Parts: sequence; structure tokens; C-alpha cells
Amino acid sequence: MEPRLVGPGPYRATRLWNEIIELFRAGMPLRKHRCRFKSYERCFKASEAVECLHELLGSNQNFGPEVTRDQTVKLLKKFLKNHVIEDIKGRWGKEDFEDDGHLYRFPPSSPLKSYPKKPSCGKDVIKFPDWNEPRAGPSQEHIPVKSVAMNSEMWYKRHSIAIGEVPACKLVLRRELTQANVEEIWKSMTLSRLQKVLGLDSLDEVLDTKLVNSKHIVQNVYNVNKQGIVTLEDKSKELPHWILSAMKCLANWPSCSDVKQPTYSGFERDVFKTIVDYFGQMKEPLLTFHFFDIFVSVLGLLQKPSKAVEALQISCLLLPPENRKRLQLLVRMMARICLNQDLPRLSESARTRTLMVQAFSRCILCSKDEIDLDELLAAKLVSFLMDNYQEILSVPSALKSSIEDHIVNLQRVQFQKSYPEVYRVRFPSPETEAMLFPEKTKQKPPILMWALKKPFQPFHRTRSFRM
Repeated sequence: MEPRLVGPGPYRATRLWNEIIELFRAGMPLRKHRCRFKSYERCFKASEAVECLHELLGSNQNFGPEVTRDQTVKLLKKFLKNHVIEDIKGRWGKEDFEDDGHLYRFPPSSPLKSYPKKPSCGKDVIKFPDWNEPRAGPSQEHIPVKSVAMNSEMWYKRHSIAIGEVPACKLVLRRELTQANVEEIWKSMTLSRLQKVLGLDSLDEVLDTKLVNSKHIVQNVYNVNKQGIVTLEDKSKELPHWILSAMKCLANWPSCSDVKQPTYSGFERDVFKTIVDYFGQMKEPLLTFHFFDIFVSVLGLLQKPSKAVEALQISCLLLPPENRKRLQLLVRMMARICLNQDLPRLSESARTRTLMVQAFSRCILCSKDEIDLDELLAAKLVSFLMDNYQEILSVPSALKSSIEDHIVNLQRVQFQKSYPEVYRVRFPSPETEAMLFPEKTKQKPPILMWALKKPFQPFHRTRSFRM
């Protein structure tokens, strides 16, 4: 069975889980083994399973060569827990799988996960404001009118209006484009673009659009500093100063201007552990539980890097501003640590890049329901984030321009409907401009008298020829 690329769409994590199980069952060599003077048919050693599955995952384009042997062991523990494999005595359900010589086998039937049915959120979630509908409030029919004394002049005016001698005034209800309208437009057009980039007919099964906060999108776009980092209005949601100092210390090593205490052997490892512990104690990952499916779906585009970058740009705009800021600072630190040749090794057993992925992938992306491929999917996403963080965590300029142009156009149309006469003056069409500014008749330049004079020609006498 050949591995295939699982693209974006609903239940991508479940589809990947089922595919890996099928590939593992088809590719794992089964043979006869002896254990304690007894022979067992069609089984395999734990170390053989680790070797086979590790090679399978590394060659699979959905995961790639960065999958570690330790991650493979953790996946096999989940296989044992979910009865994808069992020991030679038929026991399963415990996560005591180790990379050793214990014998395991496949059960008679390996259950694949079914695809759960999510309640549809409705395709028409965002409704554009209708500028023509009347503003909420009392109708004109029930507006109280103050009684006035009637005299002959007022009676004549009302009588004249009634018989049509004086044109009656028409009340124009002007609808203003409010900040709430602008935020809803940003939400609608952002989700529409995300759906198009992912190539999906609907976002319903990968994202509950009702949980998308339109204010967060607008704040993430406009509340940024010169470095493109989100600025927060609520300062209580900022990272603690001591964590920021620790992150700057490792990112700018050996220039630790914020760290006043003297350094010692192993100091950088203690600073790193402090950062890992802080982000590890968060109750929810930075990409939030609500957006897990949409980010997993984006992973299906990694074979098209430009599409994947755009999809992640848009998806990260949906995050709460404090989450987006922490993600920007954390991933930037991780990328700088990986490129810093002056920083001593932070681990004896793992390369710096692998250490970054292992240490922070779970605090960036994981599922609330503990989906079985969480760690592999998070590692894949974090690796891509580190390689492209400057583009991914910036505001997509094309999307921003298109939405701003759309809002300006709506405001112009609204102004045109409310004040048609003023609009004609301010924004004349070619026809009205010709009426307002008629072209002056062009006068032909005066004919110069010398231009009419022909040069002098002498008189030539002609001869006549007679027959």
C-alpha cells in the first residue's frame, strides 16, 4: 500500500490515523519468534515495530524525516492503548510499550476510527449589513407629534402640499458604517479567503465560525508595533517581565543586557528550562483548542509552501491578540536559538532544532480530546513555523488591501445613497462632469495673411499651335 498525501479537509487527523494503521499493518514483517521456550507465530519484537514504523513515518510526506524514534515509541504506546496491537498473550490497553524485545502481534481485526458527525454551523454565518433597512427604533407612524395652532398661512401650506403645488420633503434615513459593521466585514472576508485557500466547499466541519471573534482580527491587523508584534490594550495579559528577559537572553546570546545576575556553567540551560516550564503550564495551547482542526487542515498544504504560508497567515489572524503575541515572541526566539552558533548546546542528546520542536510543540498545538497524532502533527507545524515565521506571523498585505478597498467602496456607495446631490459634485461621473464643466468651444487660430500669399510666379506666355 503506497502512502498518499492527505490534503486539507474535515477530520484530517482521523484520516491520517487510519492511513498509518493500514500502512503499518501492511508493511510490518511478521515471523515466528520464541519466548521462554515457547514459539509464537506471526508476531514481532517491539524494537522491530519501532524500526519499521519510524522508517514508514519518515518516508511519509504527511510527516517527514524529522519524526524521531522517541515520537515513534509514543505512537506505538497509543497503538497498544487503542488495541491496534496487543502482546502475545492478548493483553492491551496499557501504555507500557517499550523499545525492547517484548513480542507483539496484530489482533484479528484492527479497528479504524470512524468519522464523527459534527453539527453543521450553517453556511450563511456572516450576514453583511443591509444599508437600506431602517434603523431599529420607533416607526414614523407612532412618533408623537406636538399639536400646533392652525392659522390661515399654515393651512394654505398644508393644502398646497396636498394638492401638489409645493413639493413635499422626503425623509432620508442615513445608515452609518459603524465599527461593528467594519469588524463583521473583516471576519466575513477573512473566512471567505481562508476557505478559498484551503480549497473547501465550507469551513463548517473544520471550524466553528461562531467562535471567531471579529474584534480579534481587527486588533491583530492594526494594533502592531514597528516589528509587527501585536500590542495589547490589556497590559495584564502581557508576558511576565522575567520571562521576556529570559527569552531575550537566549535569543540574543551572548548579549544578555536584561540579565543582571552573573552567569555560570550551565546557566543557559537553566534559563531554557525556565522558559519551557512557563509555557508548559498553560491550560490551553497558543493556537487554542477551538482552532485545532483548522491548523491541522492547513498542514495538508505543506507540499505547496506558498499556499500553506497564506493559509497560516490568515488562520493566525483569528487568534486572541495575547495568544498571537506570545506565539510571535516564542517562535522568533526558537528560530534565533537554532541559528545562534555562539549559544552552547542546550541538550546532550538532541540537536537544537529537535529540542525546540520537542519542548514547545505541545504548548503551540494540541487537541482538547487528546487525538492520537497530536504530537506528530504539532511537530510538523512547528517546524514549518520556525522556517517561515516572518511571513506567517505578519499581516497578509493582499487580504488587508482588498478588505480596506471593499470598506471604502461601501462607504462611498452609502454616501451616494444618502446625499446624491453632494455625491454628484464630489465624485462626478464622466456624464455629470461634462454637464458641470462644459467644454469651451475651441477657437481656430487666426489665419495669417502671409500664409495666404503665394510666392510670386512670373507670367509665361503660351504659344499656340495651329494646324
